[in-house]
Amino acid sequence: MRLFVSIDLPDDFADDVRAVQEQFADASGLDFIDPEQAHVTLKFLGDVNRGELPRVKNALRRAVPDAGVEPFEATYEGVGVFPDISYIQVLWLGVGAGSEQMTALHEAIEREVTRLGFDPEDHDFTPHVTLARMKHAGGKELVQEKVEELDPTVGTAEVTEVRLTKSVLTDDGPEYSTVESFALK
Repeated sequence: MRLFVSIDLPDDFADDVRAVQEQFADASGLDFIDPEQAHVTLKFLGDVNRGELPRVKNALRRAVPDAGVEPFEATYEGVGVFPDISYIQVLWLGVGAGSEQMTALHEAIEREVTRLGFDPEDHDFTPHVTLARMKHAGGKELVQEKVEELDPTVGTAEVTEVRLTKSVLTDDGPEYSTVESFALK
């Protein structure tokens, strides 16, 4: 099963996420994510054998408390791109307040799951919500302009848990479901 560790945005943020995406609607080449499934990925695990699931859950049960992060407020704001403005693969919504806590959670999770044999990240962690992936560069200039001029704020929400999320790829896009939640204390 395909798994990742996430912080999900509240359901009532979907319309505001969609409104940010609509600012980029005229940019050809963008494949938008479903705003109803907006989340911050703390760690992508990839394909995990069902037999490994108990070990992954135990690693997360250790990592989340080890991060020393209590429930916190996160503000979802600003837009940016990966890897950089001249070569765009991902359009994202940023995290202002709460980014330090998300980074601490990521680092603790990264330590635990790499001990299980998962590959470490090959880039610095930047808390973000993926808005779209760029399939071709047709709308690159429009995306560049909008990223420079827009500074949206979607909202602030309390983060109280981290989720182990299952992703099933379908013709209509990925479908996510929570395998287990890990409360911040």
